[in-house]
Order: sequence, then structure tokens, then C-alpha cells
Amino acid sequence: MTNAPALPGWQHVYSGKVRDLYVPAATPDDDDSWTGDPLRRSPIVLVVASDRVSAFDRVLDPAIPGKGALLTELTHWWFEQLPEVPNHLVQPHDDRFEVPAVPAEVAARATVCRTLDMFPVECVVRGYLTGGGYQEYLQTGAIGGMPLPAGLSDGDQLPEPVYTPAWKAPVGEHDVNVSYERTVELVGEVVAEQLRTISLEVFAKASAIAEAHGVILADTKFEFGADRETGIVTLGDEVLTSDSSRYWDAEAYARTDAPLAERLASFDKQIVRDWLSANWDRANDSEPPVLPQDVVERTAARYGELLTRLRG
Repeated sequence: MTNAPALPGWQHVYSGKVRDLYVPAATPDDDDSWTGDPLRRSPIVLVVASDRVSAFDRVLDPAIPGKGALLTELTHWWFEQLPEVPNHLVQPHDDRFEVPAVPAEVAARATVCRTLDMFPVECVVRGYLTGGGYQEYLQTGAIGGMPLPAGLSDGDQLPEPVYTPAWKAPVGEHDVNVSYERTVELVGEVVAEQLRTISLEVFAKASAIAEAHGVILADTKFEFGADRETGIVTLGDEVLTSDSSRYWDAEAYARTDAPLAERLASFDKQIVRDWLSANWDRANDSEPPVLPQDVVERTAARYGELLTRLRG
């Protein structure tokens, strides 16, 4: 899918739409009979956030300059705000792992993490009704089997945040909203309850932090895995970034006489989605057009503005 850069001391093992994964390169002392998933074998993984941008399941051209570094800095900042939640970061002073040097060319975009046994559940929390959740609500009056009050409109704040998990489908397939009962079937009752409780608690704390900086956290998704040594439910992946969350400007949202699109303008790649919707016929499965420079620049500025607003 992508041309991930070769990194000295690291072996590339996987590339998604916007991130590349590496494990420490094999040494002569390693067991060369291993033929399984390198991520199962290695206790650590290097996650490199690229500048690539995707929309409608397609990687677009050109990339958004600085996007990977911005998202990496933001997710590290959020982990610092959540010290009470176990996470997968490998701290510099942790001598349990032999970590190869991270090349300077990717250092600003890279995160050294412990590998977890990831749960097949995307833990989605919504404080406001919009996006795909709103479309499902229009059809069923619920999201993932979670009934919501009647008469809600796009962008309305919910009476209280709701946990609407999704099943993490295999690579190449779309994730599917599921009921909480289905998550119990997938991971067991104890873990399912932990995922729900931790997700709602983190969302509440993050929402308060964002609100103090004039930003609304409308919704987000978390991913968790089990620590391979202790079994403790651990927060992994990126957290509360522009690519995993929907943020709005609180002042713009409060202008009830303004157009809805302005009130709900998010700090992410919505500019890209809007331009593609107006300039690309997805129905014929053609290649997406090259993004104009002004779209690229405005998107980069929007990513950067969120980080600036939150960090103060």
C-alpha cells in the first residue's frame, strides 16, 4: 500500500493507510525458525505516523506536511494528561527493553510502544450526535442498539455521553457498530465492562480539559489491549488525536444563528472530505483527484490549530 522508509535497526512489518509499523531488526542470535507474526514475537513496536492523508478509504495525493509530527505530539500530550490510565508507551528509563535508536528522519513522528494483545473492539464514546452516528440514529433511533431520545438533530449534545462500540473488522473491511452485549461475546463480561468504564471516564476527563481551552470534544474512539505480562487492560494506539476524534470550536458551536457547517467545522481533514465530495465521483471507482495546494495548506493549519489551542 505504501513505500515505508527503511530504518536502520528496525524491520518494517506493516503499513496502514497513514501509519507504518516496525519491530527491532533480527540479530544472528534470534531464533530464525519463527514464521509467525513479527508483532507477536516482539515485545516492542515502533509506530511511525506518516504525513499521508486518507478519506473514503483511499490514500490521497499529496500528503499533508507536518501531519504525522502534529498527531504524534498531540497523542503524547494526551497520554501525559492521563497518568492514571495504563498506556503502551515505552518510557526512556524503562530498561526492560532493548530499543534500537530511532532514526532522526522519523523521530518527530515516532512512538516506541509495548506490543499488546489488542481487543477486537473500537471503544467509541459520543458526547454529541453527528456523523455516521447521526445517520444511524435517523434510521433506527439508536446507535449500535443504544436507544437515544427522540427528536435530536445533527450536532445536538446528548443528555450524557454514550458508549457505542464497534467491532474491529479484518483489514480491508469496514468496522461495524455493535451492541454492548456483542462486546461481551467478543472479549468476556469482565473486560467488556472495563472497556466501557475506562472509555467513559477518559472521555469525561478529556472533555473537561478540551472545554477549558475553548474546544468541544464531540466524539472519539479508543483502542485497548491486554498487557502481555500482567493482563491489565491498557490504552494503546493513538489517543484523542484529530484522526481519532471530532473536535469543534466552542465559540463557533454556540453561534446558533450560523450555518450548521460552520458550527460543526472540525479540527481535522473535513476540508479534504468536503473538497473530494464536490470534485470526485466515487460511484465509478475512479482514482481520486490530486488535492489542490490550498486544501492541503488549510488542512495542515487546522491540525496545527487544535494542538496550539489544547496546549495553550
